[in-house]
Amino acid sequence: MTNRPRWGVNAAVNRRSVLVGLGAVGAFLAVDLGAVAYANKWIGSDSARTTFLNGFRTVNGPQLGFRKNHAKGLAVSGYFESNGNAADLSRAALFRPGQVPVVGRFSLSGGDAHVTDAPGAPRGLGLAIGFPGRGQWRTAMLNLPVFPDNSPRGFYDRLLASKIVPGTGQPDPAATKAFLAAHPETAAAMDIIKKHPPGKGFGDSTFRSLNAFYFVNDAGVRTPVRWSLVPQQNSAPAPRSGNANGLFDALIRQLRGGPLRWHLLVTIAQPGDPLTDATLPWPDDRQSIDVGLLTLTAAATEAPGNARDVNFDPLVLPDGIEPSDDPLLSARSDIYAASYRQRTGEPKSPPAVQVSEVGP
Repeated sequence: MTNRPRWGVNAAVNRRSVLVGLGAVGAFLAVDLGAVAYANKWIGSDSARTTFLNGFRTVNGPQLGFRKNHAKGLAVSGYFESNGNAADLSRAALFRPGQVPVVGRFSLSGGDAHVTDAPGAPRGLGLAIGFPGRGQWRTAMLNLPVFPDNSPRGFYDRLLASKIVPGTGQPDPAATKAFLAAHPETAAAMDIIKKHPPGKGFGDSTFRSLNAFYFVNDAGVRTPVRWSLVPQQNSAPAPRSGNANGLFDALIRQLRGGPLRWHLLVTIAQPGDPLTDATLPWPDDRQSIDVGLLTLTAAATEAPGNARDVNFDPLVLPDGIEPSDDPLLSARSDIYAASYRQRTGEPKSPPAVQVSEVGP
């Protein structure tokens, strides 16, 4: 664990799929309402929140009671076991050797809560690691090598360009062309994404933070990092033909066969690596440290008391992890909070993925 690069306190798939995509409830709610007001740089922008929520509704319809993005999902639970390797990078208590509980949610990108699973659709994994109100860490990751956008405006423009034209099942080609011409950073990111085809399912997918953060140790040294969850299992069952919930049902069956595990790798930036642009990858030779093992043991239909009502706000961070200045982080936090507040006040209907209905 020596000779790690440090920066001091003052140092500096498929094109259609990408366009279309992208504890007790009371305890989680108390954390959510306090954390949003504390952490969010964009919190005062009512117009921005309304604009995004209206955009999701325009593209996907009302989707009452569901998340406005990553609407289709499955709750999971398990634990994270730290090996202590991150202790000199971060003072976060959850990086001390030992286990903490995990509540999580697998999802598909996009705002249609009953969409048919598509093999190329970006897959998400949200995690709440540790105890609510006691240094919990929340992270929302994707199985992509880079994020398609580097600004809130870029995300919003891509959202509108993704609207399906009735009768075609596809976005308007002219809207897609105009969007990519206006956002060359997304065109470049999509080229990178297409070179990294996804695995068969959720169980063999690598999930990445994509945004940069800082780990802060006891001495106050801030180390810029990104993280990823790399699967210990090297395969996943293929979705069954004709099954609208094929990816999720395959995950449920895989979990019934035993726990699924991912190594948490923390990658350390070097000076000059981009910290505020998630469309740009870091070089492959950057040092990565295995800091622990995520073990998921059970899946459950989304319902009160599990991940359904957790806001996986990326700015809910324990002492020892701090956000970078990436503009997507504050925007994500704000829109997640707005979506959370909106859906909790809406009528609920059954989610598409029902664990009890999945056969052997």
